[in-house]
Amino acid sequence: MKLALLLLNIYCKSKEGAIILAFNDLREFIAALEAKGWLKRIKEPVDCDLEITEITDRVSKMTGDKNVALLFENVKGYDIPVLMNAFGSMERMALALGVEKIDDIADEIRELLKLPYISLKNKLDVIKIIPQAKKAINFPKYVKNGPCKEVIIKDQPSIDKFPILKCWPQDGGKFITLPMVFTKNPKTGKRNVGMYRLQKYDGQTTGMHWHIHKNGADNFRDHIEMGKDRIEVAVAIGADPVLTYAATAPLPRDVDEMVFAGMLRKKSVEMVKCETIDVEVPAHSEIVLEGYVLLDELRREGPFGDHTGYYSLADMYPVFHITCITHRKDPIYPSTIVGKPPMEDCFLAKATERIFLPFLQQQIPEIVDINLPLEGVFHNCAMVSIKKTYPQQAKKVMHAIWGMGQMMFTKMIIIVDAHVNVQDTNEVWWRVFNNIDARRDIVMVDGPLDVLDHSSPMPNWGTKVGIDATKSVPAEGHTREWPDEIVMSEDIKKIVDEKWRRLNLE
Repeated sequence: MKLALLLLNIYCKSKEGAIILAFNDLREFIAALEAKGWLKRIKEPVDCDLEITEITDRVSKMTGDKNVALLFENVKGYDIPVLMNAFGSMERMALALGVEKIDDIADEIRELLKLPYISLKNKLDVIKIIPQAKKAINFPKYVKNGPCKEVIIKDQPSIDKFPILKCWPQDGGKFITLPMVFTKNPKTGKRNVGMYRLQKYDGQTTGMHWHIHKNGADNFRDHIEMGKDRIEVAVAIGADPVLTYAATAPLPRDVDEMVFAGMLRKKSVEMVKCETIDVEVPAHSEIVLEGYVLLDELRREGPFGDHTGYYSLADMYPVFHITCITHRKDPIYPSTIVGKPPMEDCFLAKATERIFLPFLQQQIPEIVDINLPLEGVFHNCAMVSIKKTYPQQAKKVMHAIWGMGQMMFTKMIIIVDAHVNVQDTNEVWWRVFNNIDARRDIVMVDGPLDVLDHSSPMPNWGTKVGIDATKSVPAEGHTREWPDEIVMSEDIKKIVDEKWRRLNLE
């Protein structure tokens, strides 16, 4: 695992060896989207209460060239534009991360995982690693000033000036939905950056939606344990898209999101210290909110139309108090909406699926591929293909996945054989419907569930299911002959391939 964590810091190159430069800020990303025809400017007056959501929802569910990023330039009552659906396709996600396709990042990581094992016998191999590591590790670069401080408001700062969206009719209010929330652990000083929604209560306060399983909540609890009365918090909105993605990534606690971002963007993230708190934020952010969360203060937060397609219920959460606001002179307010898939957040999750697959394979080598289908809203379903070499291996893989970080929330794990294309959900379901014996092949376990899961009788935990849809072998108690799949012979396929164009069937 230590090697995997180290590799998060290593320099990456494209397959062709050409370095792809990162965007310096959100504005460069917007310009790139527009240059490719992937962004549409909306000049028609629109309301940030529900109307922007409805427009964006319709566009996010379109396909091809119609599914574009949206820049709303005429939001009623505000002089700040709203950026929506910027990550809403695999092509835009790849552009955001500086690659041709997301799997390129996974391929780069796989190559790095092949670094030689250093021992007394091959100790000279370390000479090969040092030059690569020296140019590889991109720790944050701390600067004295940055564009995010072009405007500084310490006297009665208010978020009323920003076009914060009310997304869905039953939402408890307006929500900041694309924030990068920065905190420090009081014991270690280590930074955490997470994406936790913020419900606007008034100009100076918001909710702080720290789920109990998240690292931000860990920092909150550690402050309580040390007898502190508050935790300093900074919220950055709008930056290089790699940073926004990094805030969503399921990194181990000891991996700094800004170092991870440095790996992805192939250069250091410039950070600047806040004005009123001891926290650093990306220097090229559009908007920064500074403040604190009192450790003994809770307020009702929610409901909120969530990525499950259902409203997450109202509950008591900490309160964020704003002490200072800084922003660029003409800030752009990026936001997102979540709901019934497909939506923008689905593609952020798909990026994580591809990028973190090599690390999953390092821990569970028999895994060939994984698909987190959009309908499973990240944590409700994982389809996994494996190289099966011994009895009950599928069940071993299920339990291993449930023991890995945020994969513990996976409510359904389906295991199929190596040759099955898990990206084709129809093929996976065909295997499930045909291959399983319910008594033998279905596993049910109790364990943690995502806070947003509404189906379990108790909050935060419930029953999960594993389905072994692999070919059963005699050693697993299946003494009957397992039939061959129906497949056409290769010679006939070749004959038809040669005739196909002449048949004029396409």
